[in-house]
Amino acid sequence: MKLMRVGEVGSERPAVRLDDGRVIDVSSEIKAIDGAFLAGGGIEKLRARLAGGAGAFPVVDLAKVRVGAPLARPGNIIAIGLNYADHAREAGMEIPKEPIVFIKAPSSYCGPNDTVLIPRTSQKTDWEVELGIVIGKPASYLANEAAAKAVIAGYCIVNDVSERAFQIERGPTWIKGKSARTFCPTGPWLVSADEVPDPQALDMSLSVNGQIMQRGSTKTMIFGCLHVVWYLSQFMDLEPGDLIATGTPPGVGMGMKPPRYLKVGDVMELEISGLGKQRQPLGQA
Repeated sequence: MKLMRVGEVGSERPAVRLDDGRVIDVSSEIKAIDGAFLAGGGIEKLRARLAGGAGAFPVVDLAKVRVGAPLARPGNIIAIGLNYADHAREAGMEIPKEPIVFIKAPSSYCGPNDTVLIPRTSQKTDWEVELGIVIGKPASYLANEAAAKAVIAGYCIVNDVSERAFQIERGPTWIKGKSARTFCPTGPWLVSADEVPDPQALDMSLSVNGQIMQRGSTKTMIFGCLHVVWYLSQFMDLEPGDLIATGTPPGVGMGMKPPRYLKVGDVMELEISGLGKQRQPLGQA
C-alpha cells in the first residue's frame, strides 16, 4: 500500500495511491497517518477496507493539490552517516566500524515537492538522496535483525539536505547542519514493507537542474536496513512513526572538485525505485 497525505500545510488529508496510479482521499475512513495509526494495525485495516472496492472514495487530482509528507510529523528523525563506503571516501572520512548516528530536528520535516529554503547565512547547502525507514511498532533492545523486520511499517524517499559549514566547521555538531526548516523533504508515499521485497536492492538517483549528481543502490550500504533498526534499538526506544534516514551514496556537492553547492533557483529531483519521485526548487529563508 502507498500511503499519502494531500493538502496545504497543517491541513493534510490521508490518501492512498492505487496500483492503477489513481490517488483516493480516505479521510472519511481514517483521521490521520501517524504513529497511532501504524501501531494500531491501520495499514492492514485500511487494506481490508479497500479490498471491497475503492469506488466510494473521491479521486484526488494531484495537479491541483499539494502533496504533503506521507505521515504526520515524526517524534524522532534519526539519520545514519557515512553508510556508503564510496560516500565516506569522497568525504575524506574513514569507513565506520559501527553506524554513525545523528538527529535531524522534526521541524525540518516537509513535503516531497516543497520549496527547500537555503538558510540566511548559508554558503554550503548540499543534497543527499536517502532511503527512509518508518517504524510501525515500539522497539527496544530487539534481539536480532528478524525482530527488526517485524517493526518496520514501510519505506520512503528522504532528502537529507545539509549545510556543510554548519555541520562540519562550527563544532562540529552535525545536527546544526541538518535541521533547518525544509531540510527533510519526505515522500511522496510511504510504501508498506510488504510491497518492498528487498530494501537492499533499490536504485537511487538525484539530479540538480537536470544533471545527475547521485546514482547508486541500497545494495552498497555498509549497514543494511534491518541492522540499522536492530542497532538503534540497543540505544534508544524506537516509537511508531519515527523516521530513519539510512545514508546517501556518493555524488554530494561537498565531494566534488571543486565543491558545488545549491543556490536559489536550483531544482533538485530525486527518485528511488518503487518509492516515487521528489522535486524541490530552492528558495531563500
